[in-house]
Amino acid sequence: MGSIVLLDLMGGVALLLWGLHMVHSGILRAFGPDLRLVLARALSNRFSAFAAGLGLTALLQSSTATALLTSSFAAEGLVSLVPALAIMLGANVGTTLIVQVLSFNVAAVAPVLFIVGLVAFRSGPRSKVKDLGRVSIGLGLMLLALHILLDTMAPAENAPGVRVFLNAITGDPVLCIFIGAVVTWLVHSSVASVLLVMSLAYSQFISPYAAFALVLGANLGSAINPLMEGTRRDNPASYRLPVGNLVNRVVGVLLVAPFLRPITEQLYAWQPDLAKATALFHIAFNVATALLFIGVLDAMARLLERVLPRRAQETDPSRPRYLDEAALETPSLALADAAREVLYMGDHVEAMLRKVMAAMMTNDRALVDQVSRMDNTVDSLNEAIKLYVIKLTRGSLDEREGRRAMEIVAFAINLEHVGDIIDKNLSELANKKIKRRLEFSHEGAEELSAFHKRTIASLRMAFGVFMSGEAGEARKLLAEKAALRSAELAATERHLERLREGRSETIETTSLHLDVLRDLRRIHSHICSVAYPVLDATGDLAAIREAAAAAELPAPAAGGS
Repeated sequence: MGSIVLLDLMGGVALLLWGLHMVHSGILRAFGPDLRLVLARALSNRFSAFAAGLGLTALLQSSTATALLTSSFAAEGLVSLVPALAIMLGANVGTTLIVQVLSFNVAAVAPVLFIVGLVAFRSGPRSKVKDLGRVSIGLGLMLLALHILLDTMAPAENAPGVRVFLNAITGDPVLCIFIGAVVTWLVHSSVASVLLVMSLAYSQFISPYAAFALVLGANLGSAINPLMEGTRRDNPASYRLPVGNLVNRVVGVLLVAPFLRPITEQLYAWQPDLAKATALFHIAFNVATALLFIGVLDAMARLLERVLPRRAQETDPSRPRYLDEAALETPSLALADAAREVLYMGDHVEAMLRKVMAAMMTNDRALVDQVSRMDNTVDSLNEAIKLYVIKLTRGSLDEREGRRAMEIVAFAINLEHVGDIIDKNLSELANKKIKRRLEFSHEGAEELSAFHKRTIASLRMAFGVFMSGEAGEARKLLAEKAALRSAELAATERHLERLREGRSETIETTSLHLDVLRDLRRIHSHICSVAYPVLDATGDLAAIREAAAAAELPAPAAGGS
């Protein structure tokens, strides 16, 4: 009998954790970017931050998720520590709300949630309705898990071995707190661990005193995960928020633990239903802790800033700035971070393109050396972006997210190719010109500068297309590609005309001039690659190809070259 009880117990916990995961992932998929925006707007003062933390965590059912989102703001210095700590106080209260709701007998709602969720989830293409269907199914699974834990689990008198075992390990309140903290850390959810404690107390496997001690441990364990997952070892400032949250939990536990027995007696006398009494103690502990600390957050923030100073920012430009590992659980946020990193990489490519032309025109060898170092940075960023997106695609992405992930990788690769052309071709041409002390003719220099300016302008336009996905801008970019090819042919014809005139500067630089035009046109082709997936998604790419064929131009290939 004892083995059957333990099997039912583990099965119910597994089902509960999976239901929590579905609720969490569904909310993040449906409202992920909006949740980050809400956090950003709510950080103006501690009370609005507290409310935001409470509301978001009640939706996400994970104070860890709220902590990771908030830590990304605090670690980057985008927000002050006081409102960030207030968000965590609200998050700790928010986790208690679903526990409070589920302490009532609402298992009959589960079939309705399953039906509604299934209809919404199978509604067709990716939409918020589909994501909310996932949430509905997750809530149904949670209720079903509670039904297993509370109703179908054998009563204690039929499993004396299990009762003796649990009473033995929960006889000491300090051990209970430790066990509750470890279990919560392992399952990454204080909601799941508190609901498990409720079911054990309801079935009389543990005493009310042990149940309340386990709840204290669950609150302590919930503060450990953000400390281990949301920090960067090279930046002590990233520890401020999770350490502050852990201090709140530890102080709260230390204050309540000595009075746990009289609190248990009073609460149990007032609410004899042990499941509801456990839920009430959970919410009372978190509300009391929030009231205790919300007024002293300024002093706590000053202490944390003194103990954990911000490390001076490293000047290594090849280090990624926006690839937040904590965002990988939320595809929409991770894709946004990866796109920002691609733009950061693009800024380096643009700087390389400007410097190499300046070196070409001024014969400045130092600029050529800078371009070579910047290409190493671009290569490093490209590798980091690809590895980040690969990690993201190991999870479940829908069709739209998968397509965006491939667009990000493709544009990063094309930017890396542009960097290679600048470093291995244009830089070599600049070195050759400097070494031989050559000078372009006045007309030739103006033509190359104009061609270069148009390439830079197209690169800036490509950044906009990459972020916005505007089909109109994508069409403009491809139209500029065709126009630039015509400009290349015209510039080549003018150069040949100067050759026929026998101008000495033109004769000396003819190969340089034509090679620079060729390489800038190749760069422009890679730049324009960002337009193809946008136009393909809108169905305009076929018409572009037909127009190109009618104009006797090569039809654009998906690779963009």
